[in-house]
Parts: sequence; C-alpha cells; structure tokens
Amino acid sequence: MITLELSGLRLFGRHGVYPQEREQGQDFIFDVELDVGERGVSDRLEDAVDYDAVARAVQEVSDAQAYSLLEALGTAVADELLRRFSAERVVVRVTKPAIRPGGVGGFAAVRISRP
Repeated sequence: MITLELSGLRLFGRHGVYPQEREQGQDFIFDVELDVGERGVSDRLEDAVDYDAVARAVQEVSDAQAYSLLEALGTAVADELLRRFSAERVVVRVTKPAIRPGGVGGFAAVRISRP
C-alpha cells in the first residue's frame, strides 16, 4: 500500500464562527494522507497520484466557501479528495494555528478519516 502524504499546506481562508474571522481571515494548515494502492510503483507519472493536483484540490475546497467549523471544512476536503483521486482511504487534519483555546497556548485541529 502506498500512502501519499502532504504536510503543512498553509492556506489563507475566511473560515470561523465569529464575524472577525470571516472578515479578516487567517491561515489554516492542512495535512493529508491518501492510501492509493500501488499507483506509482511503475515509476510513471501517469500511473501515480499527482501531489500537485492533491494540493490544488485542497485549496479549491477551502476557497469555494466559508465554513463555520473546522469539522465541516475538513470533511469537505476529505470527501473531495476521496472522490477526485479514488483513494482507498483519506485522512485530513486541519489546524487553526492562530487561536488560543481557553486563552492558553496551543492550537485547535480536527482529523477526519474516510472511509
């Protein structure tokens, strides 16, 4: 089993519950994993999953609409990656680094798996 991984995709978005989050926007960090079977073993690009296309798909979903919740954003990305790349399994982690949960250090993130 080959797992394609992209880590640290930093995208600007206008997602969030609060009006200032949607007005000002902020960065979101995406980490994705796609289980793609044996695609790419042939050493031919046309047989593999193009990681540039995966990154563009993540950006297209993020740019398509504003989401209130990280859970909804991550689910939309995971579902689109699963559909578009016919992966056997997709894992998406979305991190919102600008917030400080409870006023302390750290960040908020969600992890979505499909199927």
